[in-house]
Amino acid sequence: MASRGGRFYRCPMTQPDDLLLSDAERLHALTALGDHYAAGRLDDPEFHARSGDVAAARTLAQLDGAFRDLPGGVPLTSVDGLIVRSATAGGGEMTVSSSSYSSGPPTPALRDADADLADLRKRGKLVESLDGVVIGLTLITFLVLQIVVDWQYAWIVWPSLIVTLGLPRLVLRYSDSDEKTYEKIKKADQQAREDRLRAATERIRELGDGRETRG
Repeated sequence: MASRGGRFYRCPMTQPDDLLLSDAERLHALTALGDHYAAGRLDDPEFHARSGDVAAARTLAQLDGAFRDLPGGVPLTSVDGLIVRSATAGGGEMTVSSSSYSSGPPTPALRDADADLADLRKRGKLVESLDGVVIGLTLITFLVLQIVVDWQYAWIVWPSLIVTLGLPRLVLRYSDSDEKTYEKIKKADQQAREDRLRAATERIRELGDGRETRG
């Protein structure tokens, strides 16, 4: 409320999309965009262009274009006239979706290859998890037999790992060749993610808080 000539009138409120961004809020948006890039959702030219747009943005609405097709949308929102941050986008491994193909739907051969890789990743992660459980249970069993029961043959549980670790692989049809391929895929995914994170960090450092771009 404001007073004019003894009368009170309501001041017009700024529209949510017209709220001005602070340097910290702009940096938060850049970081979220970097997370999407690291997750493989954006290629190099897209990230370079969109990060420039974010750095140059002055209002909340001007961030829409950079996040228009990304999960979670703009990582900032307006609540009661205030700009509130949301969590930055998580990484995770890159998955293939129909929107990833700009030149039409994937061919059956490509779909089969993608399905095989997805299945191998799924089985590889499951085997890794089961290995951890088996080793943990074996260690607990050994300690109980060795310390609590005081059984002198407690060591025998360790050779049994050969069998217990092999069971999940047998059930899931996870061969030695599958394991080697999975390890290569995992290393390649990790390296690609590290490269994108490094590039995103350098781009954000280059843009700073966006003041140079806007100037």
